[in-house]
Amino acid sequence: MKIVVLDGYTLNPGDLDWSDFGKFGEIVVYDRTPTDKIVERIGDSEIVYTNKTPLTAEVFEACTAIKYVGVLATGYNVVDIETARERGITVTNIPTYGTDAVAQFSIALLLELCHHVGEHSRSVRAGDWASNQDFCYWNYPLIELAGKTIGIIGFGRIGQATARLAQAFGMKVLAYSRRGRTEANDNMLQHVELDVLLANSDVISLHCPLTPATEGIINKASIGKMKSGAMLINTSRGPLIVEQDLAEALNSGKLSGAAVDVVSVEPIKDSNPLLTAKNCIITPHIAWAPKESRKRLMDIAVSNLKGFIEGNPTNVVNK
Repeated sequence: MKIVVLDGYTLNPGDLDWSDFGKFGEIVVYDRTPTDKIVERIGDSEIVYTNKTPLTAEVFEACTAIKYVGVLATGYNVVDIETARERGITVTNIPTYGTDAVAQFSIALLLELCHHVGEHSRSVRAGDWASNQDFCYWNYPLIELAGKTIGIIGFGRIGQATARLAQAFGMKVLAYSRRGRTEANDNMLQHVELDVLLANSDVISLHCPLTPATEGIINKASIGKMKSGAMLINTSRGPLIVEQDLAEALNSGKLSGAAVDVVSVEPIKDSNPLLTAKNCIITPHIAWAPKESRKRLMDIAVSNLKGFIEGNPTNVVNK
């Protein structure tokens, strides 16, 4: 059985081991695959792994040996699911591997907005403290989280994990989920409608999937319902935010800060308005990427393949 990994570098830049996949067949791993090389590199492989390399109807039509596609991520929009289903190709994804990592990173972004640790460290190294006449200084407002309210849009595993971390800082949590929740409310966690969350949150953190219903959920209208001076965190999907609207809200002072790990087009374009927006922290889609979570992802990918070969596939997205 031939196995090809089309874009393995982001998952494994060299600190993990592909050898477990080799137990199931001959494996070839490419760091990256340009669009014009996809068909050639798949060739007659029966097992294909992709992270962001698109597998379109044309690819499936050209590569007739494919029996299984393993998406090395949770999102699987890079695969033409309908064509795969029509051709009897099983497609699996990797859910849940990064819950703790993404929740931790969401809080890290929030703490950076509150304290600007990196900027203050750079200021010290630039000599600003050595030349200061006082024993301390700060270049940004410093914010204490205890007693403030965080609104979490999307209350699945990552949203709930983020809520627990926020509660450890003494924050109150407002949660909104389109699926609805039945858990009992208390003084530290309340399930509310979206407009209530927008109006009452000091911080809003996005943890919902990207769907037609959630695309652009943060826009001029929804920002207008937020508290003046609120902050926004996004570690979910870039298109949840209308970026021009967010940039305008930051530049006008309607929002006091934002921190995003994802943007609408990745890698980010030079024209992205958030690059020049005030008090906007941007990181390069790394919330998922601690070695521990990447190893977990790889282990689940191996387990998915084993289940497929044994006739008991798991995490199938195109049943």
